[in-house]
Amino acid sequence: MKAKKKDFEFYVQLGVIVILIAILFYNLGGSSTGGSIGVGVVSASDIIPTGVPPIYGEELGITYDDVSPDNAQKADATIRLLSNIDRTETLEGADMERYINILYTIENGISCEYCCGARSIIFEDGGPACGCAHSYAMRGLTKYLIMNHGDEFTDEEILIENGKWKVLFFPGIHEGKAAVLKEQGIELNYINLASNKHRGIEKGQASGGMVGGC
Repeated sequence: MKAKKKDFEFYVQLGVIVILIAILFYNLGGSSTGGSIGVGVVSASDIIPTGVPPIYGEELGITYDDVSPDNAQKADATIRLLSNIDRTETLEGADMERYINILYTIENGISCEYCCGARSIIFEDGGPACGCAHSYAMRGLTKYLIMNHGDEFTDEEILIENGKWKVLFFPGIHEGKAAVLKEQGIELNYINLASNKHRGIEKGQASGGMVGGC
């Protein structure tokens, strides 16, 4: 009888241990909207674009790697190159309609909210709405792609390219935002990350400096 009692106690204890382990793993795993474990699993390497941008990179002599906190001079030169396109080129007609659609309309456009509070980097009529260098650069890139490669890039793909550069301009903030998106079960892509689609979702949970001056 004593042996049976010991066996019974052993199995009870084993069962308790199994239940505790199961609870522990559940809590560590969290849920898409619950636990905060997911916030720490996105690294900069998951979101920072690298290499030569498709098609236009070689033409303009730029790479994503040029905008880095490790080389402020190179970053400023690259931002200035893209910014000058905005300052020197003017769009009209169908090209202007695409420009407005990309920067103001689809996914609610794209802004430079970490420099200014503008609704978008352009107004509804296509005029510039933000005067920071990053906004000039994104507007310049958009103009260049519409004018020179409008048949090779869709509006959404041009918005994606802008998103990549915006992540490079604000890497720390977007790393934190990526973690919040992932925690909430939102697909991690450059439109979700950098457009206005989920603007402000990272407030209170993400911070960081910028690359290049406003």
